[in-house]
Amino acid sequence: VQLVESGGGLVQVGGSLRLSCAASGIAFDDYAIGWFRQAPGKEREGIACIGSSDGVKYYGDSVKGRFTISRDNAKNTVYLQMNSLTAEDTAVYYCVARFRGSGHWDSWGQGTQVTVSS
Repeated sequence: VQLVESGGGLVQVGGSLRLSCAASGIAFDDYAIGWFRQAPGKEREGIACIGSSDGVKYYGDSVKGRFTISRDNAKNTVYLQMNSLTAEDTAVYYCVARFRGSGHWDSWGQGTQVTVSS
């Protein structure tokens, strides 16, 4: 399983970014995909995920209403649209995958840095 994140970078407060997670080596439709992030000195935080077959979405309270997760199964890709970014969103963002019925996240990407500056 390989997960490759892209789309991170430097953005000003109030700006937007769209992260992508491209998956390979898996039957993509059978996996829920999620996003975690970790800021320096802080614990890792799960912020969003999208179900495998039903596409049900979950958002953490810190991003609800600002971030949107979506998936394109034809492209084996999940997106995280991030709007109204604040300095508190600065972190390394990781894409994760969980096989249908699994109780834990099976695979992790290498992460992409998002820096929000004022």
